[in-house]
Amino acid sequence: MMVQTVTGPISVESLGRTLMHEHLFIAFPGAWFDPLATFCRAGLVEESVRRLIQLRREHNVRTFVDPCPIELGRDVTLMKEVSEKSGMQIICTTGFYYEEKGLPFYWRRRTVEEIAELYIREITHGIGETGVKAGALKVATSAPVITNQEKKVLAAACIAHKATGVPIITHTTEGCAGLEQQQLFAAGGVDAHRCLIGHCCVNPDLVYHRRIVEGGSYIGFDQIGMEYVQRDDTRADNVAQLLRDGFGKQIIMSMDRLCGYLGKPTAHQLTAEERAKVEKLKSQGLWQAHTYIFTHFIPMLRARGVSQRDIVSILEDNPRRFFMGEVPGGNNGRHAPATPAH
Repeated sequence: MMVQTVTGPISVESLGRTLMHEHLFIAFPGAWFDPLATFCRAGLVEESVRRLIQLRREHNVRTFVDPCPIELGRDVTLMKEVSEKSGMQIICTTGFYYEEKGLPFYWRRRTVEEIAELYIREITHGIGETGVKAGALKVATSAPVITNQEKKVLAAACIAHKATGVPIITHTTEGCAGLEQQQLFAAGGVDAHRCLIGHCCVNPDLVYHRRIVEGGSYIGFDQIGMEYVQRDDTRADNVAQLLRDGFGKQIIMSMDRLCGYLGKPTAHQLTAEERAKVEKLKSQGLWQAHTYIFTHFIPMLRARGVSQRDIVSILEDNPRRFFMGEVPGGNNGRHAPATPAH
């Protein structure tokens, strides 16, 4: 079985150690119009290549999935250049961001079928005239509930998945609505195990996590290091518990970090003290470090009794299973969508 990267198809067995939710670059809609926002493409390429070479050489990472939404500065020619210069396999996606921070007006006015047609074209023909093809679909939804516009875009992703067979990676805002995502995917005829429900680690509720994995989907602990939205010790506790409960084959770990962005922060507004800390980390080459999961978080798991074998399986076997469309085994073989709490 083959997986599409930005430089062409590879065997799913060639994925190796994979970070399933990371970014090279993002730019929120409108950032390009800020006269104070500066962008140096050559500098971004240099920094991205440096980071990816470090991941490859020091931590044996072979594949980097960048599920940047279409309208958040997705630049597949940049991804291709960085892939070729770093030796890292990069997988990009097709799909829009959630309504509040994305989903351009033009595409809000398109039908489900028109949106699906765009997605299918980007998967089968390529993105624009770049020749770069998307290897997965991206779906993003709001908190605390999914909007009607987002339901339309999600339905389009279901159509595109059934037409192409590529899997679906999701964004859940504030770790909410993952159960509703599962229900909508099921209604659209998508098997639960073809979906990675993202950012679940923002939600500290282990019952919520259990319902996601019992519903049959892969679960994203993919904002590791974002302590301003959730503490990493809570993330580590919950990963360890899911492993003890027998759901190890469904856990996906990543950080949702980026190598560069355009403009000012749009989420967490930094204090003067936090800005000084950021500048210090930048001067040391540690700001948004993509090595954090290996240098800080995995030791936290090991301290909680998680074996090295389990860590290797999460980082290597689970991404391969996800792209292969393999149904996770063990006691988590149920695939009926969970009923959301009210």
